[in-house]
Amino acid sequence: MTLYNLRSWPFSGKVAQMKSALIRWIALALAVWVAATIVPGISYDNGQSILIAALVLGILNAFVKPALSVLSLPFIVVTLGLFLLVVNALVLMLTAWLVSGFHVAGFWPAVGGSVVISIVSFFLGSSGRGSSSIVIDRVETVSAIPRRSPPPGKGPVIDV
Repeated sequence: MTLYNLRSWPFSGKVAQMKSALIRWIALALAVWVAATIVPGISYDNGQSILIAALVLGILNAFVKPALSVLSLPFIVVTLGLFLLVVNALVLMLTAWLVSGFHVAGFWPAVGGSVVISIVSFFLGSSGRGSSSIVIDRVETVSAIPRRSPPPGKGPVIDV
């Protein structure tokens, strides 16, 4: 019987990436569900609409939110970052507009929902961030100054 090392499997990196993306999607879906449960004005028709809304929200956060953040950079600087709440609310409202079973009643529920989603996502997703491990095989000490040995019969060399 032959045992295979899964780390040497050609697709092991892709499988780990897919697993990480699936975990982040489930965490975002749970955050959207918590926001719909807590914040009045955010509702959903069924569980499928929450999963689709989380997928769309993740895609919009990856592509649209950075563009909106760059375009609104002067407002973000002047308000010391508080304008990011507006950007997050706009992205959540855009998600509700794109997903038919997910509803956001207005701007203020979107602000409240974006705050709740950010907090829940931070706590659920913080364990997954930075989880890629770095393996150090060998450590070498490198010195910019070559080591000098003392002359025979003399003590150690003291550099000043």
